[in-house]
Amino acid sequence: MEQTSTTAAADLPPIPEASGIFAQPSALPFQAPDFSAIKDEDYQPAIEQGIAIKLAEIAHIAGNPEAPTFANTIEAMERTGQMFGRAYAVFGQLVSANTNATLDAADTALSPQIAAMWDAIYLNEALFARVKAVHDAKDTLDLSEEQAMLLETTYADFVHRGALLDDAAKEELRDINSRLSSLQTSFNQSLKEATNEAALLVETREELSGLSEAQIAAAAKAAKERGHEGKFLLTVQNTTQQAQLAVLDNRQLREKLYLASITRTSHGGEHDTRATVREMVSLRARKAALFGEDNFASWQMYDRMVDGPAGALDFLNAMVPALADTQGREAQAINERIAQDGHNFTVEPWDWPYYAEKIRQERYDLDESAIKQYFEVDRVLEDGVFYMANKLYGVSFEKRDDIPAYHEDVSVYLVRDKDGSDLALFYFDPFARPSKQGGAWMSNFIEQSHLLGDLPVITNTQNVAPPPEGEPALASFDDVITMFHEFGHALHGMFADQQYPSLSGTNTARDWVEFPSQFHENFATIPEVLRNYARHWQTGETIPMELVEAIARARKFDQGYAMGEALTGALLDMDWHHLAAGQTPENVEDFEAKALENLDLHTELVPPRYRSTYFSHIFGGGYAAGYYSYLYTEMLHHDAYDFVAQNGGMTREMGERIRDTFLSRGHSRPYEKMYRDFTGRDPQVEPMLKARGLMEA
Repeated sequence: MEQTSTTAAADLPPIPEASGIFAQPSALPFQAPDFSAIKDEDYQPAIEQGIAIKLAEIAHIAGNPEAPTFANTIEAMERTGQMFGRAYAVFGQLVSANTNATLDAADTALSPQIAAMWDAIYLNEALFARVKAVHDAKDTLDLSEEQAMLLETTYADFVHRGALLDDAAKEELRDINSRLSSLQTSFNQSLKEATNEAALLVETREELSGLSEAQIAAAAKAAKERGHEGKFLLTVQNTTQQAQLAVLDNRQLREKLYLASITRTSHGGEHDTRATVREMVSLRARKAALFGEDNFASWQMYDRMVDGPAGALDFLNAMVPALADTQGREAQAINERIAQDGHNFTVEPWDWPYYAEKIRQERYDLDESAIKQYFEVDRVLEDGVFYMANKLYGVSFEKRDDIPAYHEDVSVYLVRDKDGSDLALFYFDPFARPSKQGGAWMSNFIEQSHLLGDLPVITNTQNVAPPPEGEPALASFDDVITMFHEFGHALHGMFADQQYPSLSGTNTARDWVEFPSQFHENFATIPEVLRNYARHWQTGETIPMELVEAIARARKFDQGYAMGEALTGALLDMDWHHLAAGQTPENVEDFEAKALENLDLHTELVPPRYRSTYFSHIFGGGYAAGYYSYLYTEMLHHDAYDFVAQNGGMTREMGERIRDTFLSRGHSRPYEKMYRDFTGRDPQVEPMLKARGLMEA
């Protein structure tokens, strides 16, 4: 039986006995989930049982007759919920990466129960009284740096989640949280189905002019799998713009594909998310009002590196003038290129990627399909990502075919530390499929914790286009950068060296957690690393350095678009979450259109990376009032890598500095301190603007 070490009050009921496959840690290495024995039907009862056990453990802490101490209250809470954590971590990955009707139904049923569990914990008056008593006595306690941080974050989390509210407000908060949890699940499920349904069926091969043979074969395969043999299916990815728009010669087809993307969740029917968005925004604003905050952004950003919504908006708006000028110049260049082809139209959003790619190829002589021949997926991982990690940090990797995975596409690796000791287990799930949501992410099956004796078990998930049958799996250059990015998250989890799971690894603020991942993107293009993995899959020829240099130059091209769609998305997120209670707009599209009109950017040509109705980061995930963090942490990573470049580059000495100052620290130290420990100064924005080509190098 899993229970805390505290002495509970005699009148409290016993902690339930755990049963089932998740009752005890797996017998596999690192306690990895045994997918050969887990059934889809196991998750819901295991998670429900885990909830009951965790709540009973919490009740014993709250009802402990002994005086509250750090050990019997704060640390004891860290020990609770181990069965829940085991089951839900695996379930969460499968719902995102390989779901089905059974798992979706379980997700729908579990979401409000999980929300209610957290409310039962954070709104437990007896428990908060103990937390507050320890917090009030903090100056008299002999705490380590990490213990002091855990105490501060625990107390702040209780206050943030409603511990100081009156009874009526707490009851309303419970209802709001339950409903928001259900709406988030509904949003994600609707978006997944709508994205699958938005795929565009094409009748003839001729219409696909511009696509490579491999892309056409993939489209034919996708059509056949959905019962349309002899036709072609262009599937839709999670973003507004679609990769095929850069190469499709047929303008009418480009427009259809673009419109299919932006209307996927706003044309009526069961997968329309507009009502969900409105209700979520309304409930979030009301939730903020319960805490006396003007808007949800102010409530949400209590624990960020950036100083609240004003700090985030100042950071974002400072880039608007230069970005608007860049977009204007790029639009003019594209219109000149359209006229050069003898056309009598001006650029529309479905034209921009196509003509930008023409200009890119003419200026830099790049052929994306030819570039992909140098990036075989497994080689990029093993000879690129792993090679970088070995050279920088001394870690090594061994593929483990004896550990079961949840899908045949998933590979499993044992990670050994620089001294040869076991460090982590790593799962890699690269390919897109209908059962997987869009995007890329890192998650933990098990988080590192010295308190619990756990080593990390980590997953990286992507959506690389699967290869046609009999052909190699090739990645685009963007896919390659994403592999290094997500592995940066993985390293953040692998190198975690925390006593307490709540502070371990990637359990950090939104505007810090993306910094280590983006930082590691830089190592993808270091010549030593590139030469080791960028090899033609047929000839073995190393990618020519002149091509690499052209890629580097080309990545500074079209930054008005690339940065514009990210900045616009971040500002749109802030607009939604600056609404006060009672200000919910009647029409989602009208609100979005007005918000975009007010930005002084060319949003009619450069739309946000995600429109509101499929903005899963903020309505289906945890980035509400936080999408700015991608640009903020981009600023951090360019500045930090500038320090690396000026101090010897990719050396083992530098790797030790990276690992010691921030990559292994989780949230055991203040974010500003970790950054200054690494670079010796506060972050500067100039390296990002230079890297983006918005400022002279």
